[in-house]
Amino acid sequence: MRIALVAHDKKKDDMIDFAKRYKEVLKNHQLYATGTTGKLLNEIVGLEVYRFLSGPLGGDQQIGAKLAEGKMDMIIFLRDPLTAQPHEPDVTALIRLSDVHHIPLATNLGTAEVFMKALGDR
Repeated sequence: MRIALVAHDKKKDDMIDFAKRYKEVLKNHQLYATGTTGKLLNEIVGLEVYRFLSGPLGGDQQIGAKLAEGKMDMIIFLRDPLTAQPHEPDVTALIRLSDVHHIPLATNLGTAEVFMKALGDR
């Protein structure tokens, strides 16, 4: 399974903690991430992650393109609904694309954990 991981700045620590908890599940899949999130997942958690550009440089759009091409199976986008900054990736386009192409997308830890539990039960 090809999984994209994206996190707004204030959610990066949550993404790291999440990835540590589910490392055994995540390591069995192809992981993709925006630049900074991918770097943190690789350096801190030890996961092999293909890194797109950072969010402000279009990494979220690169993920969206892969999704539209049928080359992404799941997205976990931990977004900050209260204080997201203008330079951060926009989840709206990814939500639309995931709905159009029937790709599961989690925007919070609760949903992301349900996804991981489902993958772990395989």
